[in-house]
Amino acid sequence: MASPETGPGADCGCPSSGGSMSYVHQNFVQLHQRGGLYVLPNVWDAGGARLVQQQGALAVGTSSAAMAWSCGYADGGSLPEAALLQRVSEMVGVTSLPVTVDIEDGYSDVPDAVAERVLRLVEAGAAGINIEDGAGSPAALVDKITAIRSALGGRPLFINARTDVYLRGLAEGNEAVGMSIDRLQAYARAGADGGFVPGLRALDEAAAVASGVSLPLNLMWLPGMAPFAALSQAGVRRLSAGPALFMHAWAAMAAATTDFLGGVMAMPEGAPGYAALNQLFSDR
Repeated sequence: MASPETGPGADCGCPSSGGSMSYVHQNFVQLHQRGGLYVLPNVWDAGGARLVQQQGALAVGTSSAAMAWSCGYADGGSLPEAALLQRVSEMVGVTSLPVTVDIEDGYSDVPDAVAERVLRLVEAGAAGINIEDGAGSPAALVDKITAIRSALGGRPLFINARTDVYLRGLAEGNEAVGMSIDRLQAYARAGADGGFVPGLRALDEAAAVASGVSLPLNLMWLPGMAPFAALSQAGVRRLSAGPALFMHAWAAMAAATTDFLGGVMAMPEGAPGYAALNQLFSDR
């Protein structure tokens, strides 16, 4: 099951940059290799990154949807690169944990352009990325991963290759399992470090995919999924929150706003005060 331990230096808020990047990358890789499941909270800003570190997260991920929504854009390639880089830089600046960034399909059909964007994220301090095939062909993502590895020139970066076989309903049952395995194997040959199959819920199919590829398998949490312990036993190594935390936060803020506009505002039980929140960022 997910471990309650924290990552290296989890209470210091030190930025994961400079000479520490190789160590941060190594730590991130080891999370996928140690056996068992680790859970990855997906956030959208520096405050969220610091919060999940304080709560004991082992790494920090972004959600492309949450990032776009929080900046006032729809999900699906609309977020400007400047906004993405700014947010990632801010997150890296307040956490000592590895930060992995969801870049959708790389925001371009041109492999070299995708690689250049990834290099800028690495320079901002990203330890990993998610990159997806989406509605495109597997060959297109193979070319992008190949270009990224070439542009990196040996610099460390965890590439989590996502296939949307399940999320887009491209196949079902055994056909979906086989298609996912074929795609992830191709991405592994191109240089991917992990395989991400959002939309996959069935435990037996998750086990089949996990056993069919050499890459550690990442799934996205969805309502109705098997318990975390069962996912771990099936061979799932990473479970991402996706946009779920943003949806929780949105619902809470919407309810509080409705109360405030109605004149019945009250602080929820356990809410931190100003001093506690401010202290969280005082050693930046």
